[in-house]
Order: sequence, then C-alpha cells, then structure tokens
Amino acid sequence: MPQSENPAPIPRLPTSDLQRIRTISQLIIAFAVVLFLLVQARFLLISLATAIMLFSLTSDAISSIARVRVGPFRIPNWLASVVALFMISMALLSLSAIILSQVNTVLSTTLAYTDRAPQAIAAMVAWLGPDAEQSVLNSLSTLDVAGYLRALAGQASNLMQGTVLVILFVGFLFAERIRFNTKLENFFGDAEQAQKVRKIVGSIIHRVNYYLLVKTAVSAVTGGMVYGVALFFGLDLAGPLGILAFVLNYIPNVGSIVATVLVALVAYVQLADGTLALVIFALVGGIQFMNGNVIDPMLMGRALRLSSFGIIISLAFWAAVWGIPGMFLSVPIMVALMIVCSHVPGLRRVAILLSREGLPETAQDLEPRGPDTRDQSAA
Repeated sequence: MPQSENPAPIPRLPTSDLQRIRTISQLIIAFAVVLFLLVQARFLLISLATAIMLFSLTSDAISSIARVRVGPFRIPNWLASVVALFMISMALLSLSAIILSQVNTVLSTTLAYTDRAPQAIAAMVAWLGPDAEQSVLNSLSTLDVAGYLRALAGQASNLMQGTVLVILFVGFLFAERIRFNTKLENFFGDAEQAQKVRKIVGSIIHRVNYYLLVKTAVSAVTGGMVYGVALFFGLDLAGPLGILAFVLNYIPNVGSIVATVLVALVAYVQLADGTLALVIFALVGGIQFMNGNVIDPMLMGRALRLSSFGIIISLAFWAAVWGIPGMFLSVPIMVALMIVCSHVPGLRRVAILLSREGLPETAQDLEPRGPDTRDQSAA
C-alpha cells in the first residue's frame, strides 16, 4: 500500500500580527458602539454639550463675583451661582421665544410666496431656453414646500424642551463645580496628575470661550448689517434674515454662504428684479467676506490653531451624527479634541493632523502667563 503523506501544517500568524488584528477589531467595534450611542442619544447629548459650553462661559465670572466684597461681607459662591443660573435661564428662554416667533413669521410670509416662487426661480434659467425653464418649473411645482415648512416648524417646537433641559444641566453643573477639584484628585490619586488635567480643562475652556465671544461679536455685527441691507431694500423678512445671518455665522465656512444665498433668493422672489437681487447678493456677500475672512481671523488670532480641512471634516461628521446642532458644536468639540490629543503622548499625531500648522499645544502652553507675556495667540 502506498505510504500516506502527512498533511502540510497550517501556517499561523505571528503573535504580534494577531494582537494587531485584535486591537483593530476592538477599535472598530468600539467606534461603532460610540457612533450608535451618539445617534440614539442625540437630543440628550446635544443639550449636555450646550450646557457645558454655557457653564464654561460663566464659570470664571462666577468665581470673580464670589471674590467681590461688599463692606465686610463677601458674596457667597452659592448666591453667585444662583444669580448666574437665573440670568442664563432668562436669556435662553427669551432667545427661544424670539426664535419661535420668527419661525412663525417666516412660515406665514413664506407660505404667501409659495405660489410665485416657482415661476421666479424658473425664470432664472430662462436664458437656457423655454424647455429648460418649463422643466425647472415642473420640478419645483411637485415640491410640497408648505409641508416641508410645517414639518420644520414642528421640529422648532422641540427647541423649548431642549432649552429647559439645558437649564437643568447647567444648574447641576453649578452645584458640582465647588467639589470638582476634590473629585479630580480622588479620581487620579495623584495631585500632580490632577493638576495637569485641571490645566488641560482650563485651556479648553479658555480657547472655546474666546472662540465663542469673538464669533458672537462678529455674528452680531454681520446680522445687524444684513438686517440693514434687507431693510433698506424693503424686504418683508428683514428681521428674520438678520437673525438667520447671525445664527448661521456660527457654522464655519458653510453658514455664511447659505445665509447669503437665502437673502438673495428672498430678494429675487419678492422684488422680481434680477439686477436688484444681484446687487443685494453682492452687498451681503461683501459683508460676509469682510467679516468672515478679514475681521474674524484678525480677532481670533491663533486661538484655534485648527486645520481648515479638519474643520470641514468635523463639520461633515457632526452634521451627519447630530444634524444642524452638530454643525454649531463641531468647532468647540474639535478644539477640545485637539487639546486633549496634544497632551496624550499616544494621540499627539492626531493633534498634529488637526492643527493648522502642525504645531499643537505643548506643556508650556498650559503654564499661566503674566500680563506682559500673555499674547493673543495663546488665547
């Protein structure tokens, strides 16, 4: 009988390769789980992220108020926190009421334009020929604009619920801020490590606060100028367009373009004059360009140090995960991510990719600076 040959042994991967495959698989699974939780808990997480930003904006102010003395007495920390929470609550509720009232105004005015809007937009492509104009008109006529607007107004009603949830989160954060340092030291069990984490958190708060303050000032000026242009040309939606320009300016790169196109489109539909609409488009575009590309970078300095491509990627990712609120939160989240990665040795390469010049934050940037050595670039 022929002698049976032993089967060839099955080659095995080296232990290092198996470990690498296992690590990559675990990272993919963890990313999928985190992404699932981000989507499923989006309403809660958006409210929490907004509350954290409001808390960081007012935390230093509360500490300053608590150090003020009125004669022999000093303002207690709890009283300063209560006053700050009351002011934040009033501001958020007032802002939500203004936005909801403007949504109703825009809805009623836009519904009055839905009949003539398709003809006006189709006339923009009349130079391509009557067939192209008729094709665009037929496509626009099939759109249920009124239904879309009512659905959007229904979603806007969730704004008040989110506002109440943000106020609750801010209140609990104020209650916990006094014991935060003690919890941090007990968590790490090392005073030096806790101090480093406090400095990282302080750097994040400082940079995000500076970004929000500059962005709010520039957005307010932009919204006021857009409102003035719309009012000068007699547009019915001058107020809502100004508010819209203010709000959309918080969305990097894309928001100003959307606001400019919307103003020009409203002007063209209402005035039915292409030349006048083009003049309004040029004026609003000039305002957006000057404020967004000259004044904003000049005031911001090197506070963000973020890569423009990284901002676009962050904007697209958070827009896909959290929708429009994610677009507003994309830059603050990216700032926090870059600073954290800068001080974690294993993630410093990520910070280099996210930074504008490949120079992320260093340990020296965490050290406090005196008034003569502090410059705007470290803000």
